Amino acid sequence: MKRLIKFATMALILALGTGSAWSGEALDRVMKNKLLKSATSASWAPQSFMNDKNEWDGFDIDVTKEIAKRLGVKVEFVTPAWDIMTAGNWYGRWDISVGSMTPTKARAKVLTFPAVYYYTPAGFAVHKDSSYKDKAELNGKRIGTTAASTYELYLKKDLVIDAVGAPAFKFDVTTTAKKIRSYKDSNTALDDLRIGDGKRLDAVLSAIPTINAAIKSGYPLRNIGTPAFYEPLSVAIDKGDKELQYMIAGIIKEMHEDGTLTALSIKWYKTDNTKTTN
Repeated sequence: MKRLIKFATMALILALGTGSAWSGEALDRVMKNKLLKSATSASWAPQSFMNDKNEWDGFDIDVTKEIAKRLGVKVEFVTPAWDIMTAGNWYGRWDISVGSMTPTKARAKVLTFPAVYYYTPAGFAVHKDSSYKDKAELNGKRIGTTAASTYELYLKKDLVIDAVGAPAFKFDVTTTAKKIRSYKDSNTALDDLRIGDGKRLDAVLSAIPTINAAIKSGYPLRNIGTPAFYEPLSVAIDKGDKELQYMIAGIIKEMHEDGTLTALSIKWYKTDNTKTTN
């Protein structure tokens, strides 16, 4: 079965490559230029970041490189703001986003989500000197998070996760709009939190792997309570290119089947996040 999936994917690539043009504009551009442009973040470890050698690194980076390898093209990373990535209408500035994006109905109006490639828990972090021990204690507190993210939507009680396999969740933390602090990315919020307990923020809501990576690097923070929710995370492309959608979906399926995604998850998270966790 694994060989059949791989054969079918490569056959499609070869079939597309034999013509002078491809029927999908984005796929046409990628295959013609032999280059896949991917939108991501340079400061979101362990998903995507610049390492001490000033090289791209992280789980999402490795996944993107593997997709490009199976397409037979090179990869180039670009770093637009998260709210620009999620707004759609990319106009060919980049071809794909392997950026741990949750596929919601609202986002599906402007983006296409070919395939979920892993799941991750979202949770709250506080300064190590904080007295808070559970997320329920954060009601009415100043909470930092990424602008236009699922975390911000959670705090606003507007989050709807309707992807297949996503566990149900409750809005356990209530705060006012004035006390939600929105940042360009999670690490910027964590930078404000590490200044001191209650100095600028009382807590941060982000992906738990991101919080753990910050703690590992020396941030004086700690996780509290159980996860707020679990996110199914998908590759995203702009609307309008079913050929690219089917191609990416086939490659992600193959990477699930042959164990590549599991191996990369264990490499970066020390656990297999490719399956739903309750």
